[in-house]
Formats: sequence, C-alpha cells, structure tokens
Amino acid sequence: MTRYATSPWIHRFPRSRVPSYPPHRRHIDTDVAIIGGGLTGCATAYAFAAAGIKVALVEADHVGRGSSGSSSGWIADDSGASFVQVEKTLGLRGARHAWQAWRRAARDFGALVRRLDLRCDLEPRGTLVIAATPEQEAWLKREQKVRRGAGLDASFVDARAIAGDVAMTARGGIRSHDGSTLDPYRAVVGLATAAIDRGAQFFEQSPAKRIKFARRWVDVQTSGGTIRADCVIVATGMPTPLFKSLARHFWFRSSYLALTEPVPAKIRNQLGRRAGVVRDSADPPHVIRWVDDERLLVMGADGEAVPARQRGTAIVQRTGQLMYELSTMYPDISGMLPEYGWEAPYVRTSDGLPYIGPHRNYPRHLFAFGDTSHGVTGAYLASRVLLRQYLGEIDPADEVFAFTR
Repeated sequence: MTRYATSPWIHRFPRSRVPSYPPHRRHIDTDVAIIGGGLTGCATAYAFAAAGIKVALVEADHVGRGSSGSSSGWIADDSGASFVQVEKTLGLRGARHAWQAWRRAARDFGALVRRLDLRCDLEPRGTLVIAATPEQEAWLKREQKVRRGAGLDASFVDARAIAGDVAMTARGGIRSHDGSTLDPYRAVVGLATAAIDRGAQFFEQSPAKRIKFARRWVDVQTSGGTIRADCVIVATGMPTPLFKSLARHFWFRSSYLALTEPVPAKIRNQLGRRAGVVRDSADPPHVIRWVDDERLLVMGADGEAVPARQRGTAIVQRTGQLMYELSTMYPDISGMLPEYGWEAPYVRTSDGLPYIGPHRNYPRHLFAFGDTSHGVTGAYLASRVLLRQYLGEIDPADEVFAFTR
C-alpha cells in the first residue's frame, strides 16, 4: 500500500532515535540567530559554530521534517539552471562563477559529511543529463559547447554509452562526476548534532513571531521569549509571512517524488549500472536515482503550489503520473506500485539561481531563498556564503547569488 504525503527518509528513521529539542523560552543573547531548522539552517549553524560564533537556531515545527526531509537527497554538481540562460543574465564571468561555486560546494559537502562521519548513506554519484528528442539534443549540445568554452567540465555522451550506462533510450547527454546522494533527514540530524557539539543552541516548535531590528542588534521574538543577536539568518528556503515583500522575487512551486517498491533482482540487472543520477531535458525535468540499490526514486511533475486543501489529491495524482512517466523510460517496471509518494515545495527565481545574502530593506538580516536545483547542494553553498557575509570576507564570486544581481 502506497504511503502518500510521507517522506521515506523520515518514515524509515527509527522513532527511538529521533532527536528532541526544547521549545524556546526566556531571553537569550547570542551572536547569530537562525530561523529554519532544515538542511540549510543546520549546515549554517554548524559552519558558524565551528568558526567560534555563538548561534541559536529556532524551528517552527520539528528540525529536518520540512522540505529538507522531503528532498531528493541529491548533492548535484550544478544548479539545474541553463548555463546559456544564466550567461545572458549575468555574463560569462558571472555564469562561470556560479557553476564553479556549485561544483565546489558539491565536493566540499561530501567531504564534510565524511569528515564528520555522518551516517547518512553518502554515495558518490555522477550525473547524466540526457536528451530524448532532436530539439533537446540540439539544446544540450549548445549547452555543452558553451560550458566547454567557459572552461567547465562537460563531456558529451552518445546514445550507445547512455544505453549501456543507465539502460535508457536517448540521443545524447552530458556527464559530470562530482555529485553524490545521501539520506537528507539523517544528514540534517547529523549536522544538528555536530553544531550542538560545537556550542550551538537548537529550539524547535518555536516559530518566529516577529523580528525587530535596530542599529546595533536584532530581536527575534518567539511565543516563549526573545533572542537578541548581531544578525539574523533566515534559512527557510522561501519567504515566510514575516517577509511578504520579498515574495515578488519568486514563483511558489512544488515538485513531486515517488519511490518504487523494491525492483526484482532480474529486472534491476537489466536497468544499467545504477551508479549515477539521471536528469532528463523535459520541461519540467525528471530526476531519477536508485535508493538502497533496489528502489527507483523519480522526482518531477513540477507545478504551481496548490492550496493546502488540495495537496492530498495533487500528491496522489502526481504520484501516479510520475510512475507512468518512469515506466515509459523503463518499460520493464510497468505495473509496479509506488511505496511512497510525496511533495517538495520550493520557490523559483527568474534565472534559476538562489538568492543568498543581505537585502537592503532588512538591515542585520541574511537570507537563503530560492534553490531550484532539485538537489541539496544549495544548503551547503548557502552556509559558506552566509558565513563569509557575516565575517565581512566576501568573495566577489558570491555576488552572483545576491539580491542585487
């Protein structure tokens, strides 16, 4: 029986090991207050605490059980945006900076997981972006040519190699090698523990009700008290009601995910080497990867965010759609049932790159909004950019993620 509106990462995590953090009470003075206890918030809390900065994090619900715990768990080595389109907006240098930053973040994120020995099923996974139609092939070849011209790694793969690698019919593809996959909820739990070990304070079931800022401080008010800090970092992924004026920068959307029941071994052996992540060139794209080396995860069917009362129906419908579309790529799985079907909300920017850093209308605030990559690399990238912003050690390349771009 399919479990709808349920993330497998969260559902399969042992209940006895689910961490519990107290609600926020009283007044606290700290260096940095972080709003949002997902992967971005926890990675940022760890980065700041490791740098010797006092941190207090508040989460409205439970740490890691929002959009991060519903993600694909893919550490993608590019942002998912078109290099050609980003170059038109930011110029060649800016687009190159964005791609180099993303790839470096993918490598460094994996290295951090290994260094901290986080038990989150980290596996190196190359990425194969494929084209199924002549139009998609022409677009992909242009994308590859422009990336190579910018000095970026983008090797083209022919149809025969794709068939042998992932057992899919395609006209061509671009391969990259710096990605990974992991269990995103376990990664959140591990990063939160590592941050607390470094002195960070975590509070859950403590929504930020109001934020007041002055020349030398900012106050985050919760239902239980106040956190006074030098700076507040808003790591909620998208504008909350406290920041309605920023919503105009974004389109609110949802992606949907389906995880199959275990694929029989005989069929698995016919579906390629199962060692990479596949993203097609459809609009919206599909992301396909193996989980536990026996289940297929497919992500896609993106659309505008639907009202809360319609989400259940939308998840059921889109799960069925994804399973059908997966069966057109892998006919041998036709008739298999999804074990899980769920939703992952996100916001999209006009150029596909996130906004990370300050906004002129909100002194002493730093934001991390708008990762549309269908992966989790943006969480680590944001943690490093935000730390540099706070320390005043700004890398000129960080400007490609600024609100002022």
